[in-house]
Amino acid sequence: MTLTTPLALSGAPGSPYTRKMLALMRYRRIPYKLYFTGREPPGTPAPKVRLLPTFYLPGADGEVQAVTDSTPLLLRFETEFAGRLVKPADPALRFLDSLLEDYGDEWLTKAMFHYRWAFEPDADKAGRVLPSWGPPMAPDELAQRAAFISERQIGRLRYVGSNPTTGPVIEASYVRWLALMEAHLCAHRYLLGERPGASDFAVFGQLTQLVAFDPTPTAIADKAAPRVAAWVGMTEDLSGLEPQDSDWFDSANLPATLLAMIAETGRVYAPLLVANAEAVASGATEMSTQIDGQAWVQQPFAYQAKCLNWLREEYAALAAGDRARVEAALEGTGWAGVFG
Repeated sequence: MTLTTPLALSGAPGSPYTRKMLALMRYRRIPYKLYFTGREPPGTPAPKVRLLPTFYLPGADGEVQAVTDSTPLLLRFETEFAGRLVKPADPALRFLDSLLEDYGDEWLTKAMFHYRWAFEPDADKAGRVLPSWGPPMAPDELAQRAAFISERQIGRLRYVGSNPTTGPVIEASYVRWLALMEAHLCAHRYLLGERPGASDFAVFGQLTQLVAFDPTPTAIADKAAPRVAAWVGMTEDLSGLEPQDSDWFDSANLPATLLAMIAETGRVYAPLLVANAEAVASGATEMSTQIDGQAWVQQPFAYQAKCLNWLREEYAALAAGDRARVEAALEGTGWAGVFG
């Protein structure tokens, strides 16, 4: 069903996925109206699972539905709105964009949750500020809401995979990603060239919190990755950028800095996806594996098993020449053999 604008959604500045989609719509010049969470109009439908952002879009029957999950929404908007697309036309580059978007959405979010709720200064700030983006409330009510949010989010760390065993892996990976992205930004504006892809908005969403809100990871980025911090500020609103088709990288001649970032995703995210999918398929209540030579233990996450299936389906649909270019980009990384 054709969408009409402005699109309506609810979200909050402390939600990386809200920031992902708002930046995407600004870049694509899709009109929208934002309701801060808790301030939606009366009668607004509730989603089956409360995730941010929540879009209010017509379903097949024309009735307004509450729709979440940023990646399917991004893909839907690619078909509903013409121009300034964020998925490359080149199928090989498009697959790599999907891979990096998934890394941003599903691995970098581990760093975001970990730093925010495993470090006392970060948890204190988040507990006080996050509920303040909701409706007005008295000081005692705000304190109660802050305690509720902190307790709920700290309890969710088991889904993200942040615990004393995995913490050092997450922190080391975050530091490496900053260094790799900082090196890439020395010569290129965005992950896949001189125009942003879906992967840029996914990475941006998580970094809005990691390098611009939470004290501990922000301090790390300020010292080690000033270009990354500046990139986050600029990517917030790219409505003035005028992209060209020639702005995408040639998938047959990718820069070493991008290949290094892809290798990092294979180093940490690939073994997690494979082990998690096996745990979900077997009905295990705990998933354990080795990531970067260190132990990783967490509760299995069914959604990330779906993520792996979606990547495998996209890979399987590639023509032989496109698949060869993807394989060249993944050669020598942890992704070898993961997709088929």
